Amino acid sequence: MDFLQEYDFHLPDEQIAKFPLENRDESRLLVVDIGQSKYWEAPLFRDIQALVRPGDVFVYNETKVSSRRVYLQTESGRIHESIFLEPVDPSEQSWLCILKNRAKLKLGDKLFPVGFKSYQFSYQGPNEELSILFSESSISDSDFGIFGNIPIPPYLKRNVTEEDKIRYQTIFANRSGSVAAPTAGLHFTEELKGNLYKMGAEFVPVELQIGYGTFRPLTSEQWATKTLHKEKYFVPESTASKLNGARKEGRRIIAVGTTTLRVLETVFDSQLKKYKVGSSQTDIFLSPGDNIQSVQGLITNFHLPKSSLLLLVSAFANTQLVLDAYRYALQNGFRFYSYGDSMFLFQK
Repeated sequence: MDFLQEYDFHLPDEQIAKFPLENRDESRLLVVDIGQSKYWEAPLFRDIQALVRPGDVFVYNETKVSSRRVYLQTESGRIHESIFLEPVDPSEQSWLCILKNRAKLKLGDKLFPVGFKSYQFSYQGPNEELSILFSESSISDSDFGIFGNIPIPPYLKRNVTEEDKIRYQTIFANRSGSVAAPTAGLHFTEELKGNLYKMGAEFVPVELQIGYGTFRPLTSEQWATKTLHKEKYFVPESTASKLNGARKEGRRIIAVGTTTLRVLETVFDSQLKKYKVGSSQTDIFLSPGDNIQSVQGLITNFHLPKSSLLLLVSAFANTQLVLDAYRYALQNGFRFYSYGDSMFLFQK
């Protein structure tokens, strides 16, 4: 797609972080001062303490990654890898799924999680590129905890480990429902969070249930319509109140991750200069040319080429500055993607 050529780059395989570092807060940190159009190494993420000001408000996504990668077996023994994305109805019996090798299935075919024959699903057919599976009883997150696996990103090209069950969750993880982690939050430790509190910073939650659309390539239709996949969000009254107070007092609001920024930009009323309370869905697509007003800072990882996340970061800063920073990261061995290194971008 020509419209994304500017955001393409070659990423050597050795710079894709396949596993997390031993300590969360020891990832490298690239600092980007948007106002001064410059960047530098911190060098470690925990060194962000030197850049934090009393009164800064960190907004984090408290979503928790659900164990929704399930290996399903047919009665003949064939295995179909699946990822359960979301229930189709409130009964939580029909589920929208990514289902591999579905062409080999017929309507009504029975499948069960490998090793757990007491759970049974029937194939209900395709839904565009996705599929629908039906269970005779409702399926909850506790059920996925029994027969499912953490859905680590496909670009890691490896099987899930016991370590992933802990390290692919942030310290903020509280509300289940995502199939991917809000990866900027992976750099925080309880100790670092406590130190930032002592410095006068605040932490407030929002929720965005991250869908698998975050890994899908952008389409020309999405570019034309300025919409992305829909994701559910929730902003509690206590969070909106603290954010509105901080904005009134001129304190910085810092989004921990692109998912958090999507929520804040969705609920920020640019006319009233206020954040709204509530829960809904967002399909907001932020790209260069958009005027992002809801935050003054963004913590994020290094993203896929030609991705909506890279475009969002470029919208918050400016395209050339972000691409220059990415070029520096590539030339200096920074680690990319979910388990990779971090950036802190700020406007003032």
